[in-house]
Amino acid sequence: MSSVRTVSIHVTGKVQGVWFRASTKAVADSLQLTGFVSNAKDGSVYIEASGNSVAIERFIEWCRHGPELARVESLEVSEIKSENFPSFEIKRP
Repeated sequence: MSSVRTVSIHVTGKVQGVWFRASTKAVADSLQLTGFVSNAKDGSVYIEASGNSVAIERFIEWCRHGPELARVESLEVSEIKSENFPSFEIKRP
């Protein structure tokens, strides 16, 4: 049985206006992750995701390229304190 992990992911590049948030939610839902994704004012995308280790690793790998129109330049992943998210949400400013 794999353990539960919670990570923050900061994605930079051409990641706004390319369906990144909607695609992220779809992938997170398919992997049964909880958390959220939001656009940052600097043009990046910020994600917090919680779930089993295997699913989190698959999710991080997807985030390295994102949806078809995205151009990910960098990805910063950090382990954070576990949150009790009820589902995976798109947070809007």
